[in-house]
Amino acid sequence: MVRISQEKVNTIKSNILSHLFEIFPRALFTAEIAKSEARDEEFTKSIMFDLKGKGLVILIKQNKKGIKYLKRMRWRLTNKAYNAYKQHQG
Repeated sequence: MVRISQEKVNTIKSNILSHLFEIFPRALFTAEIAKSEARDEEFTKSIMFDLKGKGLVILIKQNKKGIKYLKRMRWRLTNKAYNAYKQHQG
């Protein structure tokens, strides 16, 4: 397995957050995020959990009808992170 530098990981995280900001308040599945970043789903999932730990993204565990996902995960930017990005943009 190829090691990725911390600088590249930070760039990937930044790209993911930027993409989630653009589509806010929509949520994306891990597979959709991985596809947009051309990365492996497991690698993307580990990045998403890291961002969740920092309070930047929210894990959505159920669909709009309230049915819990068994294997899929959807992610959305937190309101706090969205407001921070919005202030930075404007």
